[in-house]
Amino acid sequence: MEGKRPPCNGWRRRESTPCMEIREAAVKAAREAGRILRERLGSTIAVEYKGDVDLVTEVDRRAEEMIVGFLGENFPDHGILAEEGTGRESATGARWIIDPLDGTTNYAHGFPFFCVSIAFEDSGRVICGVVYDPVRDELFTAERGRGAQLNGTPLKVSTTGELSRALLATGFPYDIRTSPDNNLDHFARFAVKAQAIRRAGSAALDLSYVACGRFDGFWELKLRPWDVAAASLIVEEAGGRISDFRGEPFSLSGVETLASNGLIQGEMVAVLQKQA
Repeated sequence: MEGKRPPCNGWRRRESTPCMEIREAAVKAAREAGRILRERLGSTIAVEYKGDVDLVTEVDRRAEEMIVGFLGENFPDHGILAEEGTGRESATGARWIIDPLDGTTNYAHGFPFFCVSIAFEDSGRVICGVVYDPVRDELFTAERGRGAQLNGTPLKVSTTGELSRALLATGFPYDIRTSPDNNLDHFARFAVKAQAIRRAGSAALDLSYVACGRFDGFWELKLRPWDVAAASLIVEEAGGRISDFRGEPFSLSGVETLASNGLIQGEMVAVLQKQA
């Protein structure tokens, strides 16, 4: 039939052609979840604590239920990994990695810096990523090998070539009150090396901002796959670099995330390794 696309599983047999259905489904789910978040922003919501500073709200759960329901209905053979506990194994190796609300603490306080993050992974490799900021209506997307975009416009990382001229972003782990490995030492070292540092509270948006050149670099400890899966691909496809703190290949299951425009990656590694 004219206009009918091949089934999504078909793209894996044609590696150079990511499946359009995957991207369209991720965008549709992210926009709908964003609508839910936007409508409830500033209203009274139920908040629970998963730890001393780690929150979950009723809106997190409602958005996750919507995303998982939509994707599960359209792709019943795909696995699911979502922040608020929804999980499903996949025999095919295809999996959706979902953060229905990255920046929950911001959201609970009415601070408008948060997003929806959805990634599609096949056989351990992220091939599509979507990060949606419903407040600014900014949609960051990437398909492996096809570049990254912001609202349809191609993205490119910054050209800042020196750490001393760089605007960086970071965050602090949820166990900052109890763990000595809490990023405060790294923050202090970067504070006197970079032009400035921002701590806005959403790793997925911070990484997306690296991709579009608003930030020159980002580092953080103890992020989870749903925090970084989509945005890490967006950074790479925008021409940036992402690694661990030693400059070694980045892993979703790792505990270190370092991203930059690539030009200052070496200087950032040196600071993190206390070599500068």
